[in-house]
Amino acid sequence: MTYTPRAVAGMLGIAPTTLRTWDQRYGLGPSARTDGGHRRYEDADVEVLRRMVVLTSQGVAAAAAAVLARQRPVAPPAGTRTPICAEDAAMAQHHFLDAAKRLDEPAMSDVASKLLNGHGVVSAWESVFVPAMVALGELVADTGQGVEVEHLASASVLHALRGIPRTTEPGVLAALLSCAPDEQHWLPLEALGAALSEEGCMWGNLGARVPAPALCDAAERLRPSVVLVWAHSPDLALQVPLAELGSRSDALVAVAGAGWHGLQLPSFVRRPASLNDAVQLVLDRVR
Repeated sequence: MTYTPRAVAGMLGIAPTTLRTWDQRYGLGPSARTDGGHRRYEDADVEVLRRMVVLTSQGVAAAAAAVLARQRPVAPPAGTRTPICAEDAAMAQHHFLDAAKRLDEPAMSDVASKLLNGHGVVSAWESVFVPAMVALGELVADTGQGVEVEHLASASVLHALRGIPRTTEPGVLAALLSCAPDEQHWLPLEALGAALSEEGCMWGNLGARVPAPALCDAAERLRPSVVLVWAHSPDLALQVPLAELGSRSDALVAVAGAGWHGLQLPSFVRRPASLNDAVQLVLDRVR
């Protein structure tokens, strides 16, 4: 696709005059022309400009930022991931939220993918994605506006999480993940699945609004090592037939989400407190 200068300025949240200045001074201009001779930006041009926006917002001088923006960043190889520090996490949240408020899905996906490649699913999820999504949810609750921002941000994170390669080697189904009946918030399950993929574990996700009989039938047929059910409210959590789920499967039954807070759970049910705890629960059961 190609874009007009006005469209690109709107996508990036900068003034059209800034775009013209960067073109004239640093050569960060459009590389295509229409049949009528009008200049148009291609996707690669916009990607360079996105990096320019990020670098200048970090305080890098414009001339130096223009040089760096042309150098496409290379993700660190697997095995070199390190936990994200508080300062970098705060900066990543800022860039993600800034892109979200501009409805700039490619920029959000870019931030998310780089975090996952550089720091792994657990660190990116707990340090950046969750705080950012909470902030967007609070914005919607406080103003009654911005649902489209929240949905697009969720889609961007989901797209990045699904970029984590899944194992194709036959083996034990380490985890079967499912939402409670009528539960629609299933992004946390995708995060858990992606984190398990990083560990080479097989997993399945039944997704949102899974009827209780369907969940029990799937657990009985698939025989996973762990069945984990997500619920964000007690009303939804109480619809999950934990006793039947435990009796019809040899799996370790686990629950996650705010909906289980304060509920009396059967002794055989585990409740990991974080994404990292959930991953470790599955790994301990499998290995």
